[in-house]
Amino acid sequence: MIRINCFFKAAENEAAMGKAVEAAKALTSKSLGHEGCIAYDTFCSATRPDVFMICETWKDQACLDKHSATPEFAEYVGIIQENGTLKIETFEF
Repeated sequence: MIRINCFFKAAENEAAMGKAVEAAKALTSKSLGHEGCIAYDTFCSATRPDVFMICETWKDQACLDKHSATPEFAEYVGIIQENGTLKIETFEF
């Protein structure tokens, strides 16, 4: 299995955070139906209003690669990246 933690920090305004969170929620909704998706969710920080995390678990690299190649992945990740910065951690177990 593969676990991905995507940490997001919004640009310096509330509108950027709102756009990014909405894109993350839409991506989460679509991704839950992708082959090999074991878990996928978006978590907003309780202590930092400009930070959230997408936490995803995949069956294997092939399923993750298919997910990453979908049009919705490109669309929603593009919106997220336009509104702040991402830091990605990957773990295999």
